Amino acid sequence: MQTSSDRHEYPAHWEADVVLRDGGTARVRPITVDDAERLVSFYEQVSDESKYYRFFAPYPRLSAKDVHRFTHHDFVDRVGLAATIGGEFIATVRYDRIGAGGTPASAPADEAEVAFLVQDAHQGRGVASALLEHIAAVARERGIRRFAAEVLPANTKMIKVFMDAGYTQKRSFEDGVVRLEFGLEPTDRSLAVQYAREHRAEARSVQRLLQPGSVAVIGTGRTPGGVGRSILGNIRDAGYAGPLYAVNKAFPEHGTELDGVPACRSVRDIDGPVDLAVVTVPAEHVPEVVTECGEHGVQGLVVVSAGYADSGPEGRERQRALVRHARTYGMRIIGPNAFGIVNTSPGVRLNASLAPEMPRPGRIGLFAQSGAIGIALLSRLHRRGGGVTGVTGVSTFVSSGNRADVSGNDVLQYWYDDPETDVTLMYLESIGNPRKFTRLARRTAAVKPLVVVQGARHGGVAPQGHAVRATRLPHATVSALLRQAGVIRVDTITDLVDAGLLLARQPLPAGPRVAILGNSESLGLLTYDACLSEGLRPHPPLDLTTAASADDFHRALSRALADDTCDAVVVTAIPTVGEGSAGDAALAEALRSAAAAVPSKPVLVVHVELGGLAQALSAAASTAPQAVPSAEPHPGRSAEPHPGPSGEAHPGRSGEAHPGRSGEAHPGRSGEAHPGPSAEARPGRPAEPLTAPPPAAGAAQPAAPAQRPPTTAPAEPAEPAEPAGAPEDARLIPAYPAAERAVRALAQAVAYAQWRRDAADPGKVPEYEDIDEKGAAELIAGHLARGQGLTLGTQETCDLLGRYGIHVHRALPAPAPDDAVAAARTIGYPVALKATAPHLRHRADLGGVRLDLADEEQLRRAYAELTELFGKPEELRPVVQGMAPRGVDTVVRAVIDPAAGAVLSFGLAGAATQLLGDMAHRLIPVTDRDATSLIRSIRTAPLLFGWRGSAPVDSSALEESLLRVSRLVDDHPEVVAVTLEPVVVAPRGLSVLGATVRLAPPPARDDLGPRTLPAY
Repeated sequence: MQTSSDRHEYPAHWEADVVLRDGGTARVRPITVDDAERLVSFYEQVSDESKYYRFFAPYPRLSAKDVHRFTHHDFVDRVGLAATIGGEFIATVRYDRIGAGGTPASAPADEAEVAFLVQDAHQGRGVASALLEHIAAVARERGIRRFAAEVLPANTKMIKVFMDAGYTQKRSFEDGVVRLEFGLEPTDRSLAVQYAREHRAEARSVQRLLQPGSVAVIGTGRTPGGVGRSILGNIRDAGYAGPLYAVNKAFPEHGTELDGVPACRSVRDIDGPVDLAVVTVPAEHVPEVVTECGEHGVQGLVVVSAGYADSGPEGRERQRALVRHARTYGMRIIGPNAFGIVNTSPGVRLNASLAPEMPRPGRIGLFAQSGAIGIALLSRLHRRGGGVTGVTGVSTFVSSGNRADVSGNDVLQYWYDDPETDVTLMYLESIGNPRKFTRLARRTAAVKPLVVVQGARHGGVAPQGHAVRATRLPHATVSALLRQAGVIRVDTITDLVDAGLLLARQPLPAGPRVAILGNSESLGLLTYDACLSEGLRPHPPLDLTTAASADDFHRALSRALADDTCDAVVVTAIPTVGEGSAGDAALAEALRSAAAAVPSKPVLVVHVELGGLAQALSAAASTAPQAVPSAEPHPGRSAEPHPGPSGEAHPGRSGEAHPGRSGEAHPGRSGEAHPGPSAEARPGRPAEPLTAPPPAAGAAQPAAPAQRPPTTAPAEPAEPAEPAGAPEDARLIPAYPAAERAVRALAQAVAYAQWRRDAADPGKVPEYEDIDEKGAAELIAGHLARGQGLTLGTQETCDLLGRYGIHVHRALPAPAPDDAVAAARTIGYPVALKATAPHLRHRADLGGVRLDLADEEQLRRAYAELTELFGKPEELRPVVQGMAPRGVDTVVRAVIDPAAGAVLSFGLAGAATQLLGDMAHRLIPVTDRDATSLIRSIRTAPLLFGWRGSAPVDSSALEESLLRVSRLVDDHPEVVAVTLEPVVVAPRGLSVLGATVRLAPPPARDDLGPRTLPAY
């Protein structure tokens, strides 16, 4: 610790864990006097060349004076930070505040000299870039605005670190030294650089977990059964491509095997490297395992063991210690209490999970915070026999359990670049960093669909084990913000699968126009009604009659797809009886061939499972050509993991379903069916595919694995993973057992496609010449000097809003009838008399407002009526205000949420809107396109645009007001809340009749600071 002579206490908040370029982690912390030995040891491991670059001369060792200087800091004018792994230094950075002549100085001098030293073995890992972000944040906190650095020209790596940082720089060359000067305020470019580095590092850290070169399962029992033994068998049976090891300290000392897998007593006994360790030992033994893994160089852990934050306060502290311990060695963790991970890539084939069978390969990425929901999702995507889920598989699957370290944000970073993932599905119970998730989701959704279902929406409490920051925003607002970021929000896991599989196999629709055709008039009408309910624009259904043949379906579908007024087609089909009716295989081929001719439009099928249709579709699928048979469960293995005598931990949350049981896991949501052995259609059943008939004798077989299969895939897919760029005629036609499910999935695809088109041109934040940003800042600073948080008075509010061109109608207090008359004379008749007491404010429905008072007599009469109805004037707080042009009453709000950031909201004023929750929301800063869509997003928007013959309002003036409020909050984060109510929008112009503004120190923004992992 620092001595008593130091000017500041140890700044513990500067400590942070960071992810490096190669996916490993390091700890960044201030250097103290206790680090003398570590510093000397670190310096001894630095090459002579690196020392020369640091000191501009040969400098073989540090003197005692050097050690004292580099370890004694006041944490204000002299600061040193170190990056550590395993408690040892791998890099250091320091700054010294300097004055105009380059001599040591104190505040108010705002420049500092900065210098780095990185151990040679860790150069190229992005350590210096991470340290620069952190030392810059520390310097800004201490009032330093500029850094200066002198670098030898030959030290190109260090020059590149500074040049690539994205700060505004000035470069000069003098006396054989390159001098760099740069400001420390974040710029658009520096943030872009930071986000790019964050993405590369976090994606790489997940890649190391999902694509390990070797795996060890720690806690494998010597007898069959048990969690560890089950996972070992699952990895082996999946055909994992790399070395696999079983570890249990009860094994014999000398080498042995377990189920054909090399067995060791400890990870230390393994000769080669181990990239991934799957930990299944009881929680009390995990620390010892983590130490052994860290010392052996293991890169990441999947901790299946339970008994952490899921088991109460003591377990939560145990979980924090686990994360801190693993990060000490640069390892990342999935879990604890995780179900496991899966990667179906042919070059990996990793099933390090409790799923007894390897999921079918495909192009859907799955992330689940709940083990039970993860089981249900895998079951639906893997179930055999006649289902769309039977022909579309998984690329990767991650069950994060307690999500102590690796989160959905990390997995999104990986999926963004993963060429084997086309669609991403996520089940979330909490969002630990909504601001970051929104940013990553927007970027991901721009290139591949992201479908999310959120559990615990109405519980108000995060699940045990999830450390999340609190948000004041209601769930509906969070959902709206996610949709703004391109996230496809659904309510159930059934919808999650339905939407995801449509997006995985069909093109995005160009619009909402839907053609409906089929052999059932009733089913066609149900589909038509469902389209209208979902906001689509269906054509009248075309009834082909129950006598329709496969050729009839082919011709009708071909005509519909060729119609320029059609963007998508829904085919309805029921089983038929008769010589001319379509057989299942013939119908599948007819639809497939018609759809293949027009690959730009999506096709869906709604069928009714009567008779043996599902079985017939499944049979047709099973006779399709297959290059590789599906993996079957290992004979004799239990489909459900049971803890054995070796003491393995019991994974999963209490009450969660177990894999391998008949049917599927019970996620506990009302309204979702639990399918059993029956083949009848049920709401919880996954959608089903149409499959092509088997080829005739002598026909060409499917092409080599370089391309996707040329027809709809069989129930047991021939290829483990189809590469991107497959021919369009490989599209599968998803089929659904209910019209509303198919149409709901299609509506989600239509909305997402529109978002993609809009995102290509997001608009701009306009500049307004009459905005006085500097004057507003001065007003805000003056008000905050009076207190840390306050609501401005009426005149103060008007003054501040006026600096941004937002003018509030004048309102004068009227504590007595005579005061009301005097106010009316000042303003001019006609006037309005309003009660502004909290229980009456903005409640015209309660009678607290009197309008169009033309003279003194009417004003006095209204004043008397109000006081008679509601009480004394001091209770009513009446005001007099000039009349505004008639229009539609609206409300504009902005708030800064500590978790989600600044949010702008809009809706119509009044009790009905509040009751219905009809408000639209956008993240600030709002662009002109955002403002245009915002006012059109509410359900009552027709009232603004001439509903039932009324005059349309001045939407341009309304959009401008929204943009001005957005600018105010974005420019001045101290403005933590703004409400304009009511804003009366007339056919020409608008009037702001009431406004409130609250000021406070803004919440900390971690998205503008250096890269860090969540603190533990």
